[in-house]
Amino acid sequence: MFDRRSLILTIAATFAATVIAHDAHAEAPSPINTLGSPDGVAIRGFDPVAYFRDGGPRLGKAEFSVSHAGATWRFASAENKASFEAQPARYLPAYGGFCAYGTSRGYLVKIEPEAWSIVDGRLYLNYDLGVRKTWAGKPKTYIARANDNWPRLGNADIR
Repeated sequence: MFDRRSLILTIAATFAATVIAHDAHAEAPSPINTLGSPDGVAIRGFDPVAYFRDGGPRLGKAEFSVSHAGATWRFASAENKASFEAQPARYLPAYGGFCAYGTSRGYLVKIEPEAWSIVDGRLYLNYDLGVRKTWAGKPKTYIARANDNWPRLGNADIR
């Protein structure tokens, strides 16, 4: 049986453990897809804003670069760069720019910039056009699975 002091100590210890666990998880950075870039350029140098504004991929330019979330993001224009700087969360690709289908399967894998889709206002990139076709069959199902997998993939091997 708990007395008042034991109960308070138990509650305090539980609260402290929860805060520490949450803080440790919050501090773990999400990986950003810089595969193939010795300079840490995200998503192979393609402009994430262009998918929304231009309806497809456009290669970014070094003069329109921004450092964000541990990677360099490139943009096709000063306007796209400014839009990203104003609202990065709006334009960042899901799952750090790794293949969304791969993330739904529990692993991180490269992307082809031409294999993409926007679902509910969010950019999703895929490994290639064949995988994008599979992804397009059940995107909401794959998104739910990827959302479940993403938090534990921060230290996963990249395929």
